[in-house]
Amino acid sequence: MDHHDHAAHGHVTDEAARSAATEHTPHVHAAPAATWRMAASATLHCLTGCAIGEVLGMVIGTALGWAAGPTVVLSVALAFVFGYALTMRSVLRAGVGFRQALKVALAADTVSIAVMELIDNAIMVGVPGAMDSGLNSWLFWAALAFSLLIAFVLTVPVNRWLISRGKGHAVVHQYH
Repeated sequence: MDHHDHAAHGHVTDEAARSAATEHTPHVHAAPAATWRMAASATLHCLTGCAIGEVLGMVIGTALGWAAGPTVVLSVALAFVFGYALTMRSVLRAGVGFRQALKVALAADTVSIAVMELIDNAIMVGVPGAMDSGLNSWLFWAALAFSLLIAFVLTVPVNRWLISRGKGHAVVHQYH
């Protein structure tokens, strides 16, 4: 019997089986390898948005003479806005619609931004006098730079863990 005889008798050829499997199997992207370099890159991307929002929030709150609490709330809110915006920008460039791009950004960055914000704001509040020192003070800027550095270092392993499970920045990988 040749291949035509198998097909005629209800036997599926290897080629037909592969074709049928391809047609009905959804395309799934494998999680990228969770290297330290990839985690650092994802964290640096996150840090960029966080730092823009964090610095802007701290500057606005401090310039307006706000207490630490409202200044931190504004900084965190702006960190999330700018963090999500940077991710959405690249996803939108890949041709994805706004709603889907927002979903991707939320999935990619929420945990990373939350961890980073928790760490850097805890440090800012914990450094004696940093929040009250004003924008002209070296203490304010040194504490802010130090807090962002420590937040970066401590968030890299979190992002590596997320990427290794196909979560976090791994969901954006297919759009780069």
